[in-house]
Amino acid sequence: MSHSKTKGPPESPYQIQVVDRALALLEVLSHDGPDLSLGQLSDMLKLHKSTAHRLIMVLERHRLIEKNSNTGKYRLGLKLFELGTKAIGQLDLRERAHPFLERAVLDTGETVHLCVYDDGEVVYLDKVEPARSVRLASSVGRRNPAYCTAVGKAIMAFLPETQVEVAAQKHGFRQLTRKTIRNILELRAELIKVRKLGYALDSEENEEGVCCVGAPVWGFGQHPIAAISVSGPTFRMTAEKIVIVAQSVVAIANALSRELGMRTSPACVGEHGNREVQAQVAGV
Repeated sequence: MSHSKTKGPPESPYQIQVVDRALALLEVLSHDGPDLSLGQLSDMLKLHKSTAHRLIMVLERHRLIEKNSNTGKYRLGLKLFELGTKAIGQLDLRERAHPFLERAVLDTGETVHLCVYDDGEVVYLDKVEPARSVRLASSVGRRNPAYCTAVGKAIMAFLPETQVEVAAQKHGFRQLTRKTIRNILELRAELIKVRKLGYALDSEENEEGVCCVGAPVWGFGQHPIAAISVSGPTFRMTAEKIVIVAQSVVAIANALSRELGMRTSPACVGEHGNREVQAQVAGV
């Protein structure tokens, strides 16, 4: 690697070089740690001490590395453990959930998604489509706002209120369609409804012409670890069909939750929920 005093190339390649150096520093701590001094790190990376120190400060601020208060040396931080645990958990979740998504497609004839919640957004982990001519533009790895998606609301409804408020302050309420939730009061009311019904409805809130029904997936903890949704064009997702889809997606989400060791007992769709969703879709 080039010495920090050497004049760098244009901005974008320089930024990539900084990321490379930061990752190289983590690799060195991983292979030659656990405890290395600033001098050792700068020597091993062939960097000036000031450059290495700047990298360390950023990584330490994000808890990717930490300083031993007794020795003054550095080691990998617990944030890496948290990220690794999440990554492994999501890979395992996707593999174990896939047969349940396939079952939901067979039950409903519509597109099914598996999503996880990430700080006010939902990330699409898996998608199974039916053999139909009209399909959705969603893709695995895509992110969407949580407040206007069925999967997002299905998870947010069972999160602590403070966590929901922080996400709302961070992301705001961008109006994606004329039906998108506009403020925190509307979101709170919607989440109360989700807790009562056991599932969430996105009736053209995120995308015009698309309706989704989502239900939470539970694991060992007190909060959902994911959500499953069934999505289709509004001309197919009539009020009557949504009632049937809601029963199916809740049953399948609950079955997956039991497979994952569910301890929390989620709500189920009842007759009251059926009547309410019909009124909601009809615009009452």
